Amino acid sequence: MTYPTVYPTGTTVYDSTKCFNGFTLFQAKEHGALLIDMNGGEVKLWRGLHGFPNKLLKNGNVFGHTGERSTMFGMQDYRDLIQVDWDGNIVWKFNKYEYIEDPGEEPQWMARVHHDYQRQGNPVGYYVPGMESATDSGNTLILGHKNLKNREISDKLLLDDVIYEVDWQGNIVWEWVCSKHFDEYGFREDARNALFRDPNMRPCGGGMGDWMHLNSMSALGPNKWYDQGDSRFHPDNIIVDGRETNIIFIIDKQTGKIVWKVGPYYDYMPEKELGWIIGQHHAHMIPYGLPGAGNILVFDNGGWAGYGSCHPASPTGTKNVLRDYSRIIEFDPTTLKIVWQYTPQEAGLVHPTDSNRLYSPFISSAQRLPNGNTLITEGGGGRIFEVTAQYQLVWEYISPYWGTHFKMNMVYRAYRYPYDYAPQAETPTEIDIEPIKVVDFRVPGASGRGAKSESSVAGSIPYQTSSALCVLSDTDKE
Repeated sequence: MTYPTVYPTGTTVYDSTKCFNGFTLFQAKEHGALLIDMNGGEVKLWRGLHGFPNKLLKNGNVFGHTGERSTMFGMQDYRDLIQVDWDGNIVWKFNKYEYIEDPGEEPQWMARVHHDYQRQGNPVGYYVPGMESATDSGNTLILGHKNLKNREISDKLLLDDVIYEVDWQGNIVWEWVCSKHFDEYGFREDARNALFRDPNMRPCGGGMGDWMHLNSMSALGPNKWYDQGDSRFHPDNIIVDGRETNIIFIIDKQTGKIVWKVGPYYDYMPEKELGWIIGQHHAHMIPYGLPGAGNILVFDNGGWAGYGSCHPASPTGTKNVLRDYSRIIEFDPTTLKIVWQYTPQEAGLVHPTDSNRLYSPFISSAQRLPNGNTLITEGGGGRIFEVTAQYQLVWEYISPYWGTHFKMNMVYRAYRYPYDYAPQAETPTEIDIEPIKVVDFRVPGASGRGAKSESSVAGSIPYQTSSALCVLSDTDKE
């Protein structure tokens, strides 16, 4: 998103009559897990609790991590997954996936968790009426990493993705390894060649290829498709998305096979219905009890991703598909038809010349709310906002927390929860924010609109109601 040098942070838009009011939880950059009210009041900070992401349980407990592995040796590896109470005490912890002995570091067990996890009872980790995650029992699905070699993919060391399930006692009871299913992803020959040459190499640990980069993982949960007899959508099956490959797919929990997918290509039907999905995040099935249940909701980032033929913007064939705006799409997984979307057009922007004002080329998410609204995290610019099904912006918050290493106020993923999910906190007073006319908004010392002197020019005609730009706009096409 394009920002000026100076702009307000915190809550900037709020219409309490049209919002799903509650607390919003997100990772405040280099501060911790932060719970805010609708007016941006900071209700609770779990200082130092990392979150990739953080999630709230109904008793006021919160998930997170104690820290990240040194980036000299690991790529987005978090040491553990922990559950802490309101006061920050650890009540559950898992870290015994792999024993790590990095040079110069204290040997330790690590979960190598990244991007997502789900506690039994709720398939997606955000608020679903009647589906609460277990607080003192139950299994946990964890998205993790494993380093390995697979010459079918590349001769280079790979940073592979794994999904594993642990019980309450920390025993690993199920595991799935991404690279073992390479032939099921549908890569064409040019993509296989690009992958072999450059599987998205990262310098940490002497070099490793983050070839798939799964960034979301959730169970499907009960759904109408399975109820109608389609076994691909068994409630225990798992949906994930691969940011680097532009693929969204469903794993059969029993066999490990991929039973449904879209991507990595969108140039032929039926995927062509969707348009190109690029570098996406947070693909999941909307659960029972929420508007749109059974549809797939995803933040389609755009940016750069995919493998294929080389071209000037992709000399190795890696990250060879590009788009400079984002969109949020909801689609029917059986027909691949889009049933709702929020794109630059719905945001009221001139497309494509102004489309990058809705744009986060990395991170980000979308949550369906019980009233039919959608909470969107446009993460690169730290923007969290709520829109109605009719595209009205009814709440907006800009994170005021910037990092010191990466000087960004980025927010990976935010979640909205009802007030009773944090019984330790008082229910806040909700104060509507009067819409600000941006054309008249000034910082102290700046002058307002209105020329001191004005003259009319003889022979001039009124401005055109439409004008041609150097790039063809949707208005021109019409």
